[in-house]
Amino acid sequence: MKLIVGLGNPGRQYERTRHNLGFMVVDLLAARWSIGMTVEGSGSFGRGRVAGQTVGLLKPMTFMNRSGQAVLEVVQFYKLETADLLVVFDDLDLPVGRVRVRAKGSAGGHKGLGDIINRLGSEDIARVRIGIGRPAGDDAVDYVLSPFGPQEREPIEAAVRVAAQAAECWLTEGPDAAMNRYNSSPDAKTEPQ
Repeated sequence: MKLIVGLGNPGRQYERTRHNLGFMVVDLLAARWSIGMTVEGSGSFGRGRVAGQTVGLLKPMTFMNRSGQAVLEVVQFYKLETADLLVVFDDLDLPVGRVRVRAKGSAGGHKGLGDIINRLGSEDIARVRIGIGRPAGDDAVDYVLSPFGPQEREPIEAAVRVAAQAAECWLTEGPDAAMNRYNSSPDAKTEPQ
């Protein structure tokens, strides 16, 4: 089984905030692939068949800084390797709407990814990063927990679609293909459906 994890925070007050982009991508994939999600253990989880293989979708319900708890539960239960895992999340260091795929690396300051890396004991985890830009001041916490401004909504909605396509490419063709296709241009557009 391959596992796609979208990071975010549970609760209605966080639904449309910058920090919940991972949840938005998983919700889009669940709808696209007709995978029902139910709360199991520390996360909202669903399984289905996509392109001839079993795929799991996970949204940790433990709040961002403890995302690794839900991921570890699923990884251990299904006996997954880190190569079977893709994490989707927001990134302060990318411009708003930019999508980047990496096969591995450090958490880069992202607390949710950092907790996953710590609990799994490996940085060899593929990820799709969606840019939210960095705020002008120093208060990143308020910024990531705030909703998108009107001028950001369109590029963010497009980025969520691109990130979902990058996740599907990772699933069907592997991380190298996803990086080659979705990192090639800062203005990479969605592919035809």
